[in-house]
Amino acid sequence: MLEINMKSPAHSPITHFFISLMLVARSFAASPDFYSVTDFNAKGDGKTDDTAAFQKAMDAAGKAGGGVVYAPRGNYFFAGHLNVPAAVTLKGVWESVPAHNGIRDAGLPEPTDDGTTFLVTESAGREDGPAFLTLNHNSTLKGVVIYYPDQNPAEEPKPYPYAIAMRGKNPAVLAVELLNPYNGIDASRNERHLIRDVQGQPLRRGIFVDHIYDIGRIENVHFNPWWSMKPKLFEWQQNNGEAFIFGKSDWQYVFNTFCFGYNIGYKFIKTKSGDCNGNFLGIGADDCFTALEVKQGSNLGLLISNGEFVSFRGPDPTMIRVGTNNVGSVRFVNCSFWGQCHQIAKIAGKGTVGFSDCTFVHWDSKKEGRHAIQAGGGNLIVRGCEFQENKPQVEIGPAVRRAVVTENLIQGKLRVANHSSGVVIMKDNASDDAKP
Repeated sequence: MLEINMKSPAHSPITHFFISLMLVARSFAASPDFYSVTDFNAKGDGKTDDTAAFQKAMDAAGKAGGGVVYAPRGNYFFAGHLNVPAAVTLKGVWESVPAHNGIRDAGLPEPTDDGTTFLVTESAGREDGPAFLTLNHNSTLKGVVIYYPDQNPAEEPKPYPYAIAMRGKNPAVLAVELLNPYNGIDASRNERHLIRDVQGQPLRRGIFVDHIYDIGRIENVHFNPWWSMKPKLFEWQQNNGEAFIFGKSDWQYVFNTFCFGYNIGYKFIKTKSGDCNGNFLGIGADDCFTALEVKQGSNLGLLISNGEFVSFRGPDPTMIRVGTNNVGSVRFVNCSFWGQCHQIAKIAGKGTVGFSDCTFVHWDSKKEGRHAIQAGGGNLIVRGCEFQENKPQVEIGPAVRRAVVTENLIQGKLRVANHSSGVVIMKDNASDDAKP
């Protein structure tokens, strides 16, 4: 056994550090719960198909009751797909999610060797195949880059299945870069999923959540066009891309998430399983044609706090859309809305939509007399907000049942168009033309 006197004056602090690192690495490598894919003949050369080697390593860990399957630095080529058994972690070198402005360095024919990179090629041209990697009960993917080398950054993207599917109980995706998948993460049909520290540029769909009956968590996720903003591809993404899609989820928790350059930033729909209720804190959508759309939400509520929403491009740039089928409650608290859009919100349906302590900076970009908030149905609450432009603020349509517009700060003249025969309370708004 190697014995080292860590208190010896002959050892400098740097020497101590490297000795400690060596001992930790040796202990980790000697652990019966640790498996390296290189021991199962994975090459990581960017050319050899490593699908079978990875699966053998993970199956060995699974048969042993679980463990860590380690993929050291390399470019691992996959012609097939992977299944991570229960209680197995597939881990690369990254402890924190990396970021790349395109994984290929200028003039180099092969991907860069700066970490653990998965090169995915199966099912090019179709979406209906299995996900590249499926997580199961208590299994985890951590510290890798997922890259589709056959996507052309200058053209409309090829369809592919989801890069990751999360199944079973407590599956986790940690510190992963989804550099350019067509579809990112299918987080449906599981319990208590955890998606944390994920970045990249999913092109068609980022994260899809559905059929969740025990709380799922999405934290620190950032989708930004690092891989390509070349006109043809980026225009396609803005016309078709959806960053976060929520179907049935029973109290979904979403914290510190952001997306840029999609058709819809956050989309709430009803599926065969149901609709979504949840807590959304510190979420953002920038340069999306529609920042957030509620086709249908749960009457238990979508609670959206400290968000920032920006729309200024597209055929009808709008921050918030609530559809005709919505019967749920949607509440925005302490959110900021800016960008030269047509309107802040278009609201329909029979549910309740509320804005409290929010800041509205820009709207009516073409100076057509559009109101910032246009309510066509249901119930509306606008309370304690600030309208920073001297333009029409709120339109209450004939189908609105009840509305409260109170205690708002108004730049210029209060301009609320009330066409409702229902109960409308409007008072204590501080506008420039209000009497002291």
